[in-house]
Amino acid sequence: MAGFDSDHIRNLALMGHAGSGKSSLAEALLIKAGAIADGDHRGRAGSSVGGNEQQASHSIESSILHLEHHLTRINLLDTPGYSDLFGRAMAVLPAVESIALVINARHGIEPVTRKAYEQMLERNKCGMIVINQIDAADADPAKVLAEIQQTFGGHCLPINLPSSDKQGVVDCYFHPDYEAATALSSVTEAHDRLVEQVIEVDEQLMELYLEQEQSIEPPQLHDPFEQALRDGHLIPVCFTSAETGAGLELLLDIIAEQMPLPKEGNPPLFLKGKGEAAKPVLVTSDASQHAIAHVFKVAIDPFKGKLAVFRIHQGTIKTGSQMFIGDGRKPFKVNHLFKLLGDELWEVSHAGPGEICAVAKVDELHFDAVIHDSHDEDHYHLKALAFPASMASVAISPVKHGDEQKLSDILHRIVEEDPSLLVEHRERQNETVLCGLGELHLNAVLEKMQSVYNLEIHSATPSIPYRETIQIKAEGHHRHKKQSGGSGQFGEVFLKIEPLAPGQGFEFTSEVVGGAIPGQFIPAVEKGVREVMESGAVAGYPMQDIRVVVYDGKHHSVDSKEIAFSTAGKKAFIHAVQAARPVVLEPYAETKITAPSQCTGDITGQLSSERAMITGSAALDNGLVEITAKVPLVSMTEYSNHLKSITSGEGEYSMSFSHYDAVPSEIQEQLIQAAES
Repeated sequence: MAGFDSDHIRNLALMGHAGSGKSSLAEALLIKAGAIADGDHRGRAGSSVGGNEQQASHSIESSILHLEHHLTRINLLDTPGYSDLFGRAMAVLPAVESIALVINARHGIEPVTRKAYEQMLERNKCGMIVINQIDAADADPAKVLAEIQQTFGGHCLPINLPSSDKQGVVDCYFHPDYEAATALSSVTEAHDRLVEQVIEVDEQLMELYLEQEQSIEPPQLHDPFEQALRDGHLIPVCFTSAETGAGLELLLDIIAEQMPLPKEGNPPLFLKGKGEAAKPVLVTSDASQHAIAHVFKVAIDPFKGKLAVFRIHQGTIKTGSQMFIGDGRKPFKVNHLFKLLGDELWEVSHAGPGEICAVAKVDELHFDAVIHDSHDEDHYHLKALAFPASMASVAISPVKHGDEQKLSDILHRIVEEDPSLLVEHRERQNETVLCGLGELHLNAVLEKMQSVYNLEIHSATPSIPYRETIQIKAEGHHRHKKQSGGSGQFGEVFLKIEPLAPGQGFEFTSEVVGGAIPGQFIPAVEKGVREVMESGAVAGYPMQDIRVVVYDGKHHSVDSKEIAFSTAGKKAFIHAVQAARPVVLEPYAETKITAPSQCTGDITGQLSSERAMITGSAALDNGLVEITAKVPLVSMTEYSNHLKSITSGEGEYSMSFSHYDAVPSEIQEQLIQAAES
């Protein structure tokens, strides 16, 4: 396979709601460009790296694809459209300069499209919008375009228009046919509006256009067009039909000729160092510089091993290259370098800036790793993605006794592949809990554990992660004295406690003076207090947001030992907690629900019955309403089923952690009784 320099590469992520036609559009573009033959669809668009993973005809993994058009390599990253799988879609963003939001001409803007648009702005990516399926019987392209401009802004301008019969499109930019009949505005109006938007970023062109009344041709507009994309001053809108092929050639032209090259997009934010001390560093798309690449996807196959997919940002990687991972001292050798087309691997000898490639069977590689060929780039990393909080959860255990280690190994692999998954081992409840973005997300993982790894899993609703805290200041004291023949144990502790602001955690300080408690025993007192913080003092749940101050005590020159002060500290703390009006806390989820407006009353009524606090509602386009609420997490365990029932499957919701708050007194009594039984 021939290599491409960075001046002939475009990287584009297809994002949008499930059902918008992203995968069918990607497949149609591959066929149009001759990358695959019509009918030869296996393992291409809509498949994952390492397997054709789909559910109900929708992709559940991102697919890495490539094609060639006008001597340009276009790397297409087709992402899942389910809200539950949005973390997987987000993971590819560091690999691209541009995002194409795909919108169904029948449905308009949907929830995942809004999320993708927000990510496009947050990650400073150039954007375009593709209105797909314009030829559908109930499609309304004009209405959808108006909705886009009202929701995202008037800078979203059509670069082509549907023909009057919606069976084709009319070019409004490269070779405008001013006489053609369209289903929307005139070609002249669309062309002029587009040109005027672009020249606003170039004063010289604006002067030519306004004062000298000269027409502006596409070659003159190329640089300001890309500047407008980088500035977010323009989002071109394209109309297509993946089914009939309408608009595909023009869409390929726009991607190949107008969307930014690797060196023309807004550069990714690379940092060197850790934490607040990290400083931005410049990474350029220069093939002759040190090689720097970023791993944005990991796929682990039981038979093929680990495949790490990365975007090269600087330099050149060749077969035989020695590469370092992060600040690691030991390099790995690139034995084979691959390009990807769905689940197919195409071996290449080298690749430069802008290319998306993969290496296999390098176990040390992981998601978000930066690989490089010089120690000058040690400690380089990209600004981290803020993945949605994992709020849905399921407790899992192997059906077959003895498969516990197998479960642990498989979970490790799966979390490596999906950065929006989290595994918690709750020792107190003896639970392994898998946390994800929603029920579909978790079901997809459980299905993969069974079908790919042949592991039967028992799943159950996990226990709620309650917490405990105090409400007022209090003091505690305990003298631990034990004499049983040999050397004894003695330690006496006086301490005081007070509540901290929510989220402050735990503070421990000593104000002991005069050696009442020798300094070497203060850590033992803290150890005893921490044991209670971890195990709870009321109903057996971890404690939080408490300050502990040890201010006095007594010791014995012979009998005082660490265990004595640890025990004294533990019991003094329990005594203080009992006097400080202890309370059990429960987690609340910030919940956002999108549903048909006629369901508003049923939704809010059901939420109110679950002790939720309704915080707002807003009318959206297409007869939808968005309801926000803070809901006890215990009430959300079966919420997807409730919402489906209320909205006939048309409602969606997302959750993120909000805060902890006290449970009602009757629930607290039940939890205490359960802990004592």
